[in-house]
Amino acid sequence: MVDPTLSLTDVADDEAHRIVNEGIAGHAVEQAGYWDARPLYVLARDPSDDRILGGIIGRTSLGLMFIELVFLPHELRNRGVGTRMLHMAEEEAVRRGCRAAVLYTISFQAPAFYERHGWREFGRVDCHPPGTSRIFMTKDLSPEE
Repeated sequence: MVDPTLSLTDVADDEAHRIVNEGIAGHAVEQAGYWDARPLYVLARDPSDDRILGGIIGRTSLGLMFIELVFLPHELRNRGVGTRMLHMAEEEAVRRGCRAAVLYTISFQAPAFYERHGWREFGRVDCHPPGTSRIFMTKDLSPEE
């Protein structure tokens, strides 16, 4: 096979996502015998107009939930909305067969919120601005015996 031409971009089209996702899925089936990746969204909507105000974006695959992004506007914080969203995501992950979950947050964002809900830090990487770090967290979702 001839070496490919490489390009760098910050905008990928649907075909790029499809090809990469299908390639990963095919490899997973070869190695694990199956591929069960699914997106996971918990959305907070304005009840008056159904407009999305915030939410959780993640995915599940091979027994793991990965939370990619979490956002709630200031006016919805400290009202239990984030807790309910997180519990909904965790409960759905368990229904999908996940035994654990991972996420990362930034030191100035919400590590204490996740710790209050049973998540624990397993890694930290310094980033910008100085004094800031990415905090990698995990939670065991397997049923207690």
